[in-house]
Amino acid sequence: MRPFFGYNFGDYLKHWLSMEERAAKLGGHVPKIFHVNWFRKDANGKFLWPGFGENTRVLEWILHRIDDHECYRETPIGRVPNSLNLTGLSGTINEKELFSIPKQFWLKEVDDIKQYYDNQLAQDLPAEIAKELHELKGRVEQM
Repeated sequence: MRPFFGYNFGDYLKHWLSMEERAAKLGGHVPKIFHVNWFRKDANGKFLWPGFGENTRVLEWILHRIDDHECYRETPIGRVPNSLNLTGLSGTINEKELFSIPKQFWLKEVDDIKQYYDNQLAQDLPAEIAKELHELKGRVEQM
């Protein structure tokens, strides 16, 4: 994402964090934010998700979530799908692995994010983001 930031990343994060307060003043809603790892691989190096046009299935799940359908389960990293619409999908999908939350992967992910923040933001990192990352690490460690 770094090449796409046109200004200080710390200021960018502060802008996003300010949206809730600004939306409340205007009577609006904050945008829902979703994280998708399209490139996750299994132990054999094969992608867990076929990608391309099949990504619309993930977008369908996101639209259900936006409409407040309870089609998720709570995890230490947030809400993940219970399942996806796989009707007509060619090939097989290992849903158990696709929706798994591997502790070692997430411990490394948290450390990588922290290193990125330390190297790229230092004093510009909003305290709320540092706190959330610290809490995420604690939740992952408890898995």
